[in-house]
Amino acid sequence: MKTKTILAATLAMFGLAAMDANAQIRIGASLAETGPAGALGDPEAKTLRLMVEQINQDGGILGEQIQLVLYDDGGDPNNARTFATRLVEHDGVVAIIGGTTTGTSMAILAVAEEEEIPFISVAGGIEIIDPVRPFTFKTPHTDHMACQKIFEDMQERGISRVGMISGTDGFGASMRNQCLGVAGDFGIEIVADERYAPGDADMVPQLTNIRNTAGLEAVLNPGFGSGPAIVTRNYRQLGIELPFYQSHGVAGQSYIDLSGAENAEGVRVPGTALLVADRLADDDPQRDVVIAYRDAYVGRFNEPVSTFGGYAHDAMAILVDAIIRNGDPNPDPRDLRDAIEATSGLVGTTGTYTFSDSDHLGLDLSAFRLLEIRDGIWVEVEQP
Repeated sequence: MKTKTILAATLAMFGLAAMDANAQIRIGASLAETGPAGALGDPEAKTLRLMVEQINQDGGILGEQIQLVLYDDGGDPNNARTFATRLVEHDGVVAIIGGTTTGTSMAILAVAEEEEIPFISVAGGIEIIDPVRPFTFKTPHTDHMACQKIFEDMQERGISRVGMISGTDGFGASMRNQCLGVAGDFGIEIVADERYAPGDADMVPQLTNIRNTAGLEAVLNPGFGSGPAIVTRNYRQLGIELPFYQSHGVAGQSYIDLSGAENAEGVRVPGTALLVADRLADDDPQRDVVIAYRDAYVGRFNEPVSTFGGYAHDAMAILVDAIIRNGDPNPDPRDLRDAIEATSGLVGTTGTYTFSDSDHLGLDLSAFRLLEIRDGIWVEVEQP
């Protein structure tokens, strides 16, 4: 990798000793531990720290310990790009995990592709892996898939006229566009299309416009962070009784807590097995992985797991598996990239991953589970 060569030369020029690369495996991360996406990035960061501690306690990887170098980018793409550059040029990491949001992921992947270092994103936007880029992978389902899963359920319920209220942030804007693009495939007509900014504290005007739309049959809110919780509270305040759908960007206990369980009752979301761990069948292939992660996380942090922490879990699991299969504790980035791309049948909390040279997500629509909030908890909706 170009930057490793430059870094080594710079250290030598100033008479400084380069770190012993064989002494530890350095993995980088840039996440939004704080800021508007903190509810997503905080469990992601906690998960990575927890997994590194567990792996090191068990002897490390290939006999070597892991050092996690993690920066809090606050959800700011400029910070994320700066930290990605630092991780490569100064910290000497073998790969990067991160990009809590689509915007920060796009900033990091620009560095990863230029510097030719593997990057595993934990954000939802389809543009992260479409088109496929050599060094960029991701663990969450795409927003495109989320739209499909939601519209599939609406179609089964006989719903065809839908109002949409979306955040103008990167995730909300991307999912809105994806939903507009695929709605017709399911016989869905978007009859109202409202927007809100990340800092908005009241969405009553937009929801009133939607409520007053003739023939309205359901409402969909593509978004993440605090916005969807505000929308949910306003939705109930206005007394709207129609089916209400949210994106996978809210799939966690924090959404229920912020919305109020009574307000979130009946909301449907495309989500993952992690949120219904105790209700998985004994023969469910994800059960053991999901419960092991859930129990370790809750035991350490005394708080519920979230889908977002699960995305980070899967990213680390994919990376560790690839390093082991590659067989080198100080892998060449191209060799490590090839090993990640060769991942096959790896069971995570989000689904079972199989990558290829034309697919750097490795999940299909069956990995999504349609969830509903009932009595303040997530339950899986039985599909016909």
